[in-house]
Amino acid sequence: MTKPALSAILEEAFVRCRDLEAPLADRLQAFADEVRRLGPQFADSIDVQIGRLLEAGAGAGAPQVGEAMPRFLLPNEAGRLMRLEELLSKGPTAIAFHRGQWCPYCRINIGALAQVSKQVAREDRYITAIVPDRQRFAVWLKADAKAPFPVLTDIDNGYAMSLGLSFYVGDEVKRIMVSSGWDPSITQGTDNWILPIPATFIVGTDGIVRARFVDPDYRVRMPLDDMVSALRSAD
Repeated sequence: MTKPALSAILEEAFVRCRDLEAPLADRLQAFADEVRRLGPQFADSIDVQIGRLLEAGAGAGAPQVGEAMPRFLLPNEAGRLMRLEELLSKGPTAIAFHRGQWCPYCRINIGALAQVSKQVAREDRYITAIVPDRQRFAVWLKADAKAPFPVLTDIDNGYAMSLGLSFYVGDEVKRIMVSSGWDPSITQGTDNWILPIPATFIVGTDGIVRARFVDPDYRVRMPLDDMVSALRSAD
C-alpha cells in the first residue's frame, strides 16, 4: 500500500473514531485498534518502545502532586508570550502536553478537551495545551478542535525536556511513522525526532500541582472526569 493511500485510510479512521459517541478512552482505543489492524508491525514496534520507556521510568521525574509547577514563558498560537502565572491568575488550570498537530491521538484528545472547556470555564477553571509545533500548526490544531483555550508552542521541546517529559523516537519507529504519513519534523521544524510524553498537570492558583497524569503510552490520556474533578477541587 502506498504512503498516500495509507495516510488517507488512517485519516478516515481518525475521523470515525474522533466522532464516536463514546468516552474519550474508548475513542482513543478505537483508533489504536484501527492502527493495529492496518499496521500490526507498527503497533508491535510501538508496544516495544512504550515498554522500554516504562522500564526506564520515563516521565516519572515530572512534577509530583504537592510540588510547584516550574514556570514557563511560551508563545501562544497568536505569537504572544504567556507565563504560567498569567494563566493561573484566572483560576486553576489544566496544563496538557500534546505530541503535535500531526498526531491523531492528540487531535482526538484536544477535541475532547475543547468540549469540556466551556463547562469548566463557567466555574473559573481553565485548560491550556502545549505542543512542540511551530505557530502555524498550533493555529491549525486550535482551529480544527475549535478549542477556546491557548495552544502554546514549546520550541524544541525545551520546557518538556526540563520536566523529564521528552524522548528520542528512534530509527525504527521513525521509519514506520514516516511511512504512515506522520512526520513531526515538519510541524516542529527540526529533524531531531524528539517528542514529548503526553501529560496533564492540574495546577492551583498558587502554582502547586494538585493532580497529574503522565503515561509514556501516548494512546492513553487523562480521563476527562478525573481532570474536571481535579480542577473543581483545586483552588
